[in-house]
Amino acid sequence: MKVLSTEQFYQADKVTIKTQKLKSIDLMERAAEQCFNWFDTNLKGSPVPIHVFCGIGNNGGDGLALGRMLIKHGYNVTVYIANFTDKRSPDFLSNYNLIREVSEDWPILMTSEEDFPEINKEDIIVDALFGIGLNRPPEGWVKKLIQYLNELKAFKLAIDIPSGLYPEKTIEDEEAVFKANHTLTFQNPKLALFLPENANYSQTFDILDIGLDTNFINEQEPLAIIIGKFEAQNIYKPRNKFAHKGKFGHSLLIGGSYGKIGAITLATKAAIKVGAGLVTAMIPKCGYAIIQTSIPEAMVITDASENIITQIEPSFNPSVIAIGPGLGTDKKTITALRKFIKENKEIPLVLDADALNCISEDKSLLKLLPKNSILTPHPGELKRLIGEWKNDYHKIELTKKFSITNKVIVLIKGANTMIINGTEVYINQNGNPGMATAGSGDVLAGMITGLVSQGYDSLEATLFGVYLHGSAGDIASSYLGFEALIASNIIDNIGNAFQELFKSDASPQIEN
Repeated sequence: MKVLSTEQFYQADKVTIKTQKLKSIDLMERAAEQCFNWFDTNLKGSPVPIHVFCGIGNNGGDGLALGRMLIKHGYNVTVYIANFTDKRSPDFLSNYNLIREVSEDWPILMTSEEDFPEINKEDIIVDALFGIGLNRPPEGWVKKLIQYLNELKAFKLAIDIPSGLYPEKTIEDEEAVFKANHTLTFQNPKLALFLPENANYSQTFDILDIGLDTNFINEQEPLAIIIGKFEAQNIYKPRNKFAHKGKFGHSLLIGGSYGKIGAITLATKAAIKVGAGLVTAMIPKCGYAIIQTSIPEAMVITDASENIITQIEPSFNPSVIAIGPGLGTDKKTITALRKFIKENKEIPLVLDADALNCISEDKSLLKLLPKNSILTPHPGELKRLIGEWKNDYHKIELTKKFSITNKVIVLIKGANTMIINGTEVYINQNGNPGMATAGSGDVLAGMITGLVSQGYDSLEATLFGVYLHGSAGDIASSYLGFEALIASNIIDNIGNAFQELFKSDASPQIEN
């Protein structure tokens, strides 16, 4: 699924109106019907009070149309208009007249703070004040209205985008943005809904299909692409009946140090579980018994050192090499890593954790990385690679430049993990807060490594690995909850994540 710009959405509306021979108000009616269906499905006729706050533009028109439908179906609705200017959109005016036909009591015209209604914590607030076309922060009493609504304990829902939140640029006034518990966004998601800096303004969202012209959308160059089940299915490579382990490559994972053997253990096990044909762990001697005992399927090469990696000189030609989990930053380890990077010309690399920190200290190494090497930083590690950013949009642009300059793929770990490959931006939508736990990133590095080993190219392996990782975490959290989920549970459910790819029912198979 594509993430589109505001201008692309406006053009999609125009093309849809032309190709489907509609009026603009017909498209608004379609959007409102989808919102009503969402309410009706979730509330099932509940008498809970619903307060719909409308602006005087098209987003307000959506709110008026939704309010009319809710009234006609017997819901307990109060509709308000923030009457802060004489300017009105034509479709807003049309829907104002239509709602007056079904209710003489609504909408209520608000003109100042004195009109702010009393709302109980059991009620629902619907924000239809401002849409994606907003170009400056709300001001005056309308800003105070947003602040008032934000302070209330009622459930808050935004139509298309929370008022005051720009679709593709940073917020100018944080006190003038509606804090939605949930957003109903139209047709395609907005970039703002995925970014950490906007987490307080829309915790979750649903995408409502309003029938915009599919051909037009397919032709657009997106701001980003969402990786979901459909995209993952298209990446998946089925296995040949007569395949053997040699067909699925040999992964080499290098890492571990005294007290951090767990990290390389998790990565190694994940590479095996995701399907690599052969997996070898290169570790210090102190980890030998741990790896051999906990992962009998893995082979082990030990360093001459008891506690750290001091040389990286594989005695075979692996299909892919991952470096970093638990590696540590001892000077001898850093020297060995630098020497290896300078000598390795062709073997695909996955660089994680301390390997990234080493590169941050000597950025000349970036020029020596094989093309399409995969870097998997968390935000702190990313900052050491690309420098400070002003906001999340700036972070994306800096990472694009870094990716282009160094010809690498950058995976930014976190909620809505982002993968940047040159100018291309991909966003993973699954996963959950329970995955914010020690070792989760090591598992991800191992999974990506195991996929490259099997013949997925670097971008495919990164996208597919992130999706499977999130899916396995979601399956694990479905029976463990968020707090009890640990990295090993993600590994335990990699097989279930593969099965879930092509299952038609909604009930995941889980492994206890």
